[in-house]
Amino acid sequence: MGTVTNVILITGFLGSGKTTFLNRIIKRFPKDQKLMILMNEFGEIGLDGTLIEGDDLDILEISKGSIFCVCVKTDFIRALSQIAHDLKPDVLIVESTGVANPSDLKKDLKLSIFKNRFHMKDQICLIDANCFEDAYNTFISVEKQIASSSLFVINKVDLVSQDTISAIKKIIATHHPSPEFYETSYADIPMERFYFKQESGEDRMDTQIPISSRELDDAIEKLLENPNINATPPDRLMSAVYSWNGSDIDTFKSMVLLFPKKLIRAKGILANGTATYLFNLVMSQHTIDLYTPEKQCTSLINNIVFIGSPEVIKELETLSLKYPDLAQKSVFDPMKIN
Repeated sequence: MGTVTNVILITGFLGSGKTTFLNRIIKRFPKDQKLMILMNEFGEIGLDGTLIEGDDLDILEISKGSIFCVCVKTDFIRALSQIAHDLKPDVLIVESTGVANPSDLKKDLKLSIFKNRFHMKDQICLIDANCFEDAYNTFISVEKQIASSSLFVINKVDLVSQDTISAIKKIIATHHPSPEFYETSYADIPMERFYFKQESGEDRMDTQIPISSRELDDAIEKLLENPNINATPPDRLMSAVYSWNGSDIDTFKSMVLLFPKKLIRAKGILANGTATYLFNLVMSQHTIDLYTPEKQCTSLINNIVFIGSPEVIKELETLSLKYPDLAQKSVFDPMKIN
């Protein structure tokens, strides 16, 4: 490993295809380079880490909010410190939660405690062509993701017309002076730009001295003393985890049709006898497909994460009273974190 870690940030609203895109990068990543993944999920449990394919891959997961907001900033900075001083990958991919405003990432990477380890190379925004305009017109974070990105992957183009794609590009162009686009389905684009040549010889020798725990604590304390006063208030969203205790997948499929119409995102791994299913919902559109886990996920089986407004989370609670097989386990509100 060298003295520099090249950083790629993957953003995009909930359900836009970030995990699929990440798996494509992993499959084609050069074997002679060290890759590190830092994943961020809004809910209390992380499902996406289980869906990442690849053996012997370094993955750090941060749940309970956005890594770019004060609520989990401490966890994020500590993770970056571990990556900078202990793990030292050649490439770090940060996959942010779909409701994140990522505008502060470049500033965080340049903190003095990281000693110029991180070099920001690309910020990629995944666009769900089928849901983009609705999300853009509703959520502040979508606009912020567009404004700070350099490459736009318009995904799921097989589901929309060329007029819709043109309209998406026009919206993005109002926020970005020189947008670069890929149009695709299943997040399939050329991957060469995400691989970086390693240094050679003496340039690759790493002589950085790790910082002490006290130095790290002092840096975090100073950072939290003066959060960005110009930060845009986050979208008002909550998440809830429910367990499904049923044994008939057809019953679950019927119940999904009764989920709140304004539910933004839901995801879960369900077991039905010897079969396993992956449940995905993005803004009222859902799939329930047979699924073969590549990783151990016993603790996540029959758990579903929901993301929506406080009103939607309350509607789910009411619905669960009619369906005893759907039991609430926890509710997470980032606005109530101390």
